[in-house]
Amino acid sequence: MLGGSASATRLEDLFQRAPLRIIFPRTPAGEPQEAVLINTAGGIAGGDRLECAVKAREAASITVTSQAPERLYRALNEPARVVTTLEARDGARLAWIPQETIVFDQARLRRRTEVEVSSGAELFALEWFVLGRVARGERVVEGEITDSWRVKKDGRLVWADTFRATDATFPHLHRRALLSEHGALATLIYSGPYLERRLEIARELVASLGCAGATTSLGGLIIVRLAAALSSELRLGLRGLLEGFGRKLGPGPFRVPRMWSS
Repeated sequence: MLGGSASATRLEDLFQRAPLRIIFPRTPAGEPQEAVLINTAGGIAGGDRLECAVKAREAASITVTSQAPERLYRALNEPARVVTTLEARDGARLAWIPQETIVFDQARLRRRTEVEVSSGAELFALEWFVLGRVARGERVVEGEITDSWRVKKDGRLVWADTFRATDATFPHLHRRALLSEHGALATLIYSGPYLERRLEIARELVASLGCAGATTSLGGLIIVRLAAALSSELRLGLRGLLEGFGRKLGPGPFRVPRMWSS
């Protein structure tokens, strides 16, 4: 849990247990705090259960990212389960910007991202995954991915979404009506003030990126989808979006995390 004031963000409560750890690298004066998640297990396997919760309130301003891309390995039968809970209230500014999840063939994942945000807070949340390391000739032809979002604003459910692929559907994902040639996918949501103007900014930025994308507004949120054939292309597109969005919004946590360049 994080609190803050106009001049600083403070850590009020922290609980961590292996394999997840969190560190707070030093930041230059005037820049928002950055928290970095580390999976000491080196990846996620079938049957693993990981949970992470971040609560920001009282004008806290923080970027939460991950140390490195997450790797989702082959599962015999039991899926891995990952739950992320984000909460921003009381004028907080919270950015959840992890690096990608790399899905290997025959991996199984059920990921749920739950968000609660109040009208007085600002939140930016990203989740993205890559189907195999294409540059190494890897393909995902079997497995399971269930990637769900549930977003509440002022206690009311405003958006629910699920992407699901199974053993039966993976062989068909290359069809034009589905993913076509895109093996790297990202979903971003933003909640904050001046939504109409910021929706225009997001649309202008997405149109300028070198990957497929679309932007819409629903339930007081901005929702962005990006897709590319390669993870490197999607990362470049995300960097462009974050850099442009950060410039327009001014100083704060909505920017490219330093850990992405480490």
